[in-house]
Parts: sequence; structure tokens; C-alpha cells
Amino acid sequence: MLCVDAKLNFDDNAAFRQKEIFALRDTSMEDPRDVAAEDAGLNYIGLDGNIGCMVNGAGLAMATMDIIKFHGGDAANFLDVGGGATADMVAEALTLLTADKSVEAIMVNIFGGIMRCDTIAEGIVQALETVDVKVPLIVRLEGTNVERGKEILAACTIIDIINATDLDDAAKKAVASC
Repeated sequence: MLCVDAKLNFDDNAAFRQKEIFALRDTSMEDPRDVAAEDAGLNYIGLDGNIGCMVNGAGLAMATMDIIKFHGGDAANFLDVGGGATADMVAEALTLLTADKSVEAIMVNIFGGIMRCDTIAEGIVQALETVDVKVPLIVRLEGTNVERGKEILAACTIIDIINATDLDDAAKKAVASC
């Protein structure tokens, strides 16, 4: 038996111990979206669907993808902005989602515990100032500073942001908008 092709992955938690191995990384062989997301400090995995997702927390991201599927849609990605996201990171996440030509709607699902809803809202508005979003943008915010976050989004005049009351409502609106 001969191995004629292979792909090896190394846990990036070992990068500080395995500098020689990580120096061999060839990002030209990787999905450019994955590389851009990593550079921005985001967790991203591209999928085959048409609804772009921006979520905080891996568990919430999985639940978001499940409920989109339950309502007849398909997620275009797994994108976790994490609990320590800044407005700049949120803006980069939205830029990443709008660059995907298969995305027909974007669903933002934030449950702010550590992550503040107003920070997410500021990032969305910041991104809308520079990124031409041509697809429906559905936003569900809940948690820390939710009222301030909703105020920031309501004041945005760049595009009509579709407000969702809960996760189920957001998923229904995202699937219906495609």
C-alpha cells in the first residue's frame, strides 16, 4: 500500500510547543474563509446551506443550525464569535458572511451572558457602514444589555434589520426570507 495523498491536522493548542511543525503550515491550501476567520479570532466552518449564521457559543450555534433545519432551511456555516467578541470582530464576521455567494439570508442569534448584546449591535452597524449587505438580516438578541442593543439596531437606517423575538421566530423568518 502506498500513500499518494494526505492531509494532517494538528491541534492549534499545541502550537506553542510545536513551533517547527506549525511553521510548515501552507494557508494557500486552506479555505480562505477559514483563514480569514482565524485571523479575526472567529471560529468558522463553511457548510453547504444558504442561511449564514452568526452566533455566540458553540452550543447555541449547534441549536441554531438544528432549528434552521427543523424549519426547512440549511445553514451555510458555523460561525461562533465567542464570548469576548469586539465590535470589530462582529464586523469581520458579517463581512465573512456576506462574501459567501451562497448566503441568501443572515441570521444573528446572540444570547448575551458574557457577550453583551450592545457590542454585537455596534459591530453589526459598524459592518453595515462598510459592507453592502444585499440579503435579509435577521437578528435575535437576548441577555446582557439587550435593550441597548435593540435600540442601536432600531436606530440603524442603512438597511431594514428584521428583529426576531426568540430563536424559533428568527429561524422561521430566516427560512421564509430565502
